[in-house]
Amino acid sequence: MKFRSAPRQPFAPQLLDPRVADDQAAIAAYQSSETSFVVDSYLTQLRDLIKTRAPDEDLLPAEIEERMQLMLSGCTAQGHGIWVYYPWSRRLVHLLGKEEFRELRSNRNQHKILAEEQKRLRQVTIGIVGLSVGHSAAMTLALEGIGGRFRLADFDELDLSNLNRIRTGVHNLGVNKAIVAAREMYELDPYLDIEIFEDGVRADNLDDFFEGGGRLDLLVEECDDLFAKVRLRERARELRIPVLMDTSDGGLLDIERFDLEPERELFHGVIPNLRADELAGLTTKEKIPFVLAILGTEQMSREFAGSLVEVKKSISTWPQLGSSVTLGGALVAHSARGILLDSLRASGRFSVDLSELISASSLIPTVPEAQAEVNPECLRLPLAPKAPASTSLDRELVDYFLQYAVRAPSGGNSQPWSFRWQDARLLCNVDTSRSSFLDFEYRASALALGAAIENIALVAPSAGYAVHVETIGDDSLPHACSLRFESAPAHEPPLLPFVFKRASNRHLGDASLLDASHAQALRSSLQGMDAELHLLSDRSALETAGHLLGEIDKLRFLSPGMHAELISELRWSAAEVVGTRDGIDLATLEMSPADRAVMRILARGDVMQWLHSIGGGVALGEQAAKGCAHASGLALLTVPRTQGNMIAGGRAMQRVWLKATELGLGVCPQGVVFFLLARIEAGVLDGLTAAEVSTIRRVGNQLRELLGANGSRQEVMLFR
Repeated sequence: MKFRSAPRQPFAPQLLDPRVADDQAAIAAYQSSETSFVVDSYLTQLRDLIKTRAPDEDLLPAEIEERMQLMLSGCTAQGHGIWVYYPWSRRLVHLLGKEEFRELRSNRNQHKILAEEQKRLRQVTIGIVGLSVGHSAAMTLALEGIGGRFRLADFDELDLSNLNRIRTGVHNLGVNKAIVAAREMYELDPYLDIEIFEDGVRADNLDDFFEGGGRLDLLVEECDDLFAKVRLRERARELRIPVLMDTSDGGLLDIERFDLEPERELFHGVIPNLRADELAGLTTKEKIPFVLAILGTEQMSREFAGSLVEVKKSISTWPQLGSSVTLGGALVAHSARGILLDSLRASGRFSVDLSELISASSLIPTVPEAQAEVNPECLRLPLAPKAPASTSLDRELVDYFLQYAVRAPSGGNSQPWSFRWQDARLLCNVDTSRSSFLDFEYRASALALGAAIENIALVAPSAGYAVHVETIGDDSLPHACSLRFESAPAHEPPLLPFVFKRASNRHLGDASLLDASHAQALRSSLQGMDAELHLLSDRSALETAGHLLGEIDKLRFLSPGMHAELISELRWSAAEVVGTRDGIDLATLEMSPADRAVMRILARGDVMQWLHSIGGGVALGEQAAKGCAHASGLALLTVPRTQGNMIAGGRAMQRVWLKATELGLGVCPQGVVFFLLARIEAGVLDGLTAAEVSTIRRVGNQLRELLGANGSRQEVMLFR
């Protein structure tokens, strides 16, 4: 620890290494002294460090103890870490070593300050002049780990009247304010490097303060002397050092980025061409216009401005409050972090006036958090419609068929279909206005349309009609077709009763593997269709697939465009469900209140972007991983890669899904990865980053390999 002249009182602790003989002797002497207070929580610190290094592990006490013994390497805790002796309080404290201490002490800063940012902040040198208002700034900077080296300057000693705004104890009365601040900063972090200037900053030590042992990275100026304020800024501007000042009234903060604007006028030019030399020798009264211009008479609070008139009349000096000074410390630390991490590049005067922010006019409306409106009518599957009395092929009968058609599944329940009855035919097409990013070349829409057509093909025989699907043959309508109805003996296909029972089941399974007879029945349901079902029911492979699908879920949440589409599908209340008649009713997901609250956070695009920026979001893929770990199997449906074949794929998808419903199997679609992969393999990469393309390609190909598909056929849908 350094000082320019011998300090009148000690301000720096002794750091004692128990592995060094002399230090070991000093530790023993302090421990045996009747005047010393020994604080040894080293093992507790070590346990906390172990737990914070494994946040995703629920470690048992025995496991923590085992890891702790490995860190101690068979030695006692007495010989580990560092012992710190504070001479002013006669305390001997046993602490973790420097790097481990700072890792644990700053652990709760994550992720508001990233680990790499914390490391950068500990490398900087900060000068603080004026340790009255500056005391709060110094302590907050030390609390947040902003600055590893400090130079503190103040010639004044602590008075009892200072204790309305300086957070310290009466035992420090009469102690130099720079020493008081240094001691308390060292009590937060004994590994700081603090240099004090007990006589303040003067002409003979100005260069030492700014450049001694390395140039300052930031100056916090909180002194009262007008000449010093100006001279400090002149030197900071010459050296291109940014300056912060809080006035402790009305939350007024000055930022002067002399590092970015070396020609910038002092105090933002409120006094043009201001020079320190012109202020030398001025009386207090002559300085008033300068002080008022710097503080800004219009920005002063009413109480502060009025009190200036009362100075030397009813009060001895201008007033300051502890709340304002504490706020100033927060403003300085927040701004210092932004400047030093290059996220705040602005100069100017800023106001964070609590009187304005916390007032009747600034009340934020509060609305009770919307509760999950579990409407039994929403959760109950609809009943099949009553068949019309007449079976003549008219509008009434076609409408009856369409009530089955619209029970088909579609991505986000977007219902992207269009039906038109014309010339005794039902014209079926994709409604492109309901498309999305995932719906590349309207493949997902065509898939839904095919499922709707399959439902019509199932219900029509019950009224005595066979359905013939004919393509339109128009290149501009690649997914359009028409249905021709032909009289046939009436009968009810076996899967028809399950059209109104089919649903997406997002519950976790019981982890029982798919029965061989069920697997055979699912494959047999595709008889007569040019479709293949690839089944996966190996537990280890399912877990692997779950982690792969989790990567895609995470990617969707963290990609701004896909996230927006994903959240737009959700309906948060029964009123939204009724009002839109599409999307996914959140109540049907049967979330716990905690899960629903988390979903509110996941719905925020700014939160997802921030998670993406720090490489976070591992938890976003956990649901998919958990779902596959508890699933009976995965099924991938494929069809030939031919133009317009996604409608045939949709019919096959509906057939398999209805068969699974008949067998009592819950089905949850998981096909997003293959819709994204189709876009990539077609070379249409707009809206995807290189990293996202790489992830989608890798995950898609690994899933193909797991499921025994080689990519020669078109993937229609992946089911859990």
